[in-house]
Amino acid sequence: MPSTKRSFFTDGMLIVVAIALAKFLFHCYFNNQYGYFRDEFDYMACGNHLSWGYVDQPPLIPFLIRVCRALLGDSLRSIRLIPAIASSFLVIQTAVLAREFGGRRFALLLSAVTALVAPQYLSNGSLLGTNCLEPNLWMGCAYFAILAIKRDDPRYWLWFGVVAGIGLQEKYSIAVFGFGIVIGLLLTPQRRVFLNPWIWLGGFAAFLIFLPNLLWNIHNNWPFVQLMHNIRADGRDVVLPLPQFFLQQALLIQPLTAPIWIRGLIAFYVSPALKPYRVLGWCYLVSFTVFFVLHGKNYYLSPIYPMLLAAGAVAIEALIERRKVGAAEVDGVRAGSNRLAWLKPVIVIILLAGGAQVAPLAVPVLSPDTLLGYLKYLPMKPPVMEHGHERAPLPQWFADQFGWQEIVAETAKAYALLSPEERSSCGVFAQNYGQAGAIDFFGPRYGLPPALSGHQTYWLWGPRGYSGSCLIVLDDSRERLEELFERVEYVGTSADNPYALEKAISVHICRGPKFGTLADLWPQLKRWR
Repeated sequence: MPSTKRSFFTDGMLIVVAIALAKFLFHCYFNNQYGYFRDEFDYMACGNHLSWGYVDQPPLIPFLIRVCRALLGDSLRSIRLIPAIASSFLVIQTAVLAREFGGRRFALLLSAVTALVAPQYLSNGSLLGTNCLEPNLWMGCAYFAILAIKRDDPRYWLWFGVVAGIGLQEKYSIAVFGFGIVIGLLLTPQRRVFLNPWIWLGGFAAFLIFLPNLLWNIHNNWPFVQLMHNIRADGRDVVLPLPQFFLQQALLIQPLTAPIWIRGLIAFYVSPALKPYRVLGWCYLVSFTVFFVLHGKNYYLSPIYPMLLAAGAVAIEALIERRKVGAAEVDGVRAGSNRLAWLKPVIVIILLAGGAQVAPLAVPVLSPDTLLGYLKYLPMKPPVMEHGHERAPLPQWFADQFGWQEIVAETAKAYALLSPEERSSCGVFAQNYGQAGAIDFFGPRYGLPPALSGHQTYWLWGPRGYSGSCLIVLDDSRERLEELFERVEYVGTSADNPYALEKAISVHICRGPKFGTLADLWPQLKRWR
């Protein structure tokens, strides 16, 4: 048989790379239009305290941002370089999956465009977070699963395990994807792979890579489990009924792409050429069910869609070209030389137009005022994932990029009121990692000390030697503070920022603790939610 191996840049991959490069430049240009995002402060703060784990995340992202800041500095474009690269590379990954499924030039182009226009992937490329690398790692696992099946070579399961292990160090939710793959293997003829040592070696590799974080969680009494329990007990997240949960999947991946990924899911069960990869179809159904039953946020499932988009692009290409998936021609008629060929540019143009319409919801391409006006004319509204976000004038991922410098400036006013003797022993206590991280990031220019907080990993870092004899406390009521201190002085509230989710944050100087030392009070300040 002739070799089916193709050069990487054949069959349209060159244009796919060009699309990915354009997406990268797009992100680099617009990624500094607003401000630093709440969670970015947390990742940078954690990066300043390298460890094998943190309360709300594994260690990979804090480590990477520590390296990125050391090499490129603290600008927004530097902080968001990793997301821009990862989101752009996902375009290439999606096309590569389509090619492995037997797709030709149009399937590669179509799959790349679907990954380009999906609002969730656009947002991933615009903010530093655990979401930004998640689709790349999930699809890395999918790629090696496809190769293991396609080439009947179980050694690829070892690489599946390596990528899965790295994924567990980035975000724990990849375990759901791995669980879905295992169930999918058991429900298909591919179950025979469990008789081969390579898949077990892959599982062992994933375990070894994940082991340091696992030991960290055990040593610290399972902080992430405690966090998830508290979030559920508090009812913080919006719980969606099944139809709404499914509808928001379509919104996050761009409604116009829904027929493509749904067609891809169906193709895993009905297409003779894609049936060998039915394990991926089961993986999606299992993952969807797990996240829905556990009341996961709507975007938790978003990393899985590139493989469905790729399969759908291949199936649609075959339908347009009136051939079976993987066949080059039918009845002597070359692919594309038929009356449906005009659909190809029409589909791509419609997808690009739809992507342009929703792009302002994911990337700060508009000024805040213009965006507020734009939102009024959209037929769909951005989803709200936490009840506390409902009061935000802008979508939360934008609103939480405003107001932080105002909070730090007001804190600096309080610090300036202290005598030189007090400053050396006065800490700054913030209520959440956003406030604390903003003080850690912007505070040095005002001479502020590192912040204290009971929120998430800040609580693990403890009172840092402060006695509590003098504290600047943010965002707390005077009545509550007077229960803890002899003297409470109100300094002011942060200047109003009309776009911010956190605004009018009060600042008090507190002296004369009634609780003994801050170390005595610290266990009561734990706030993991």
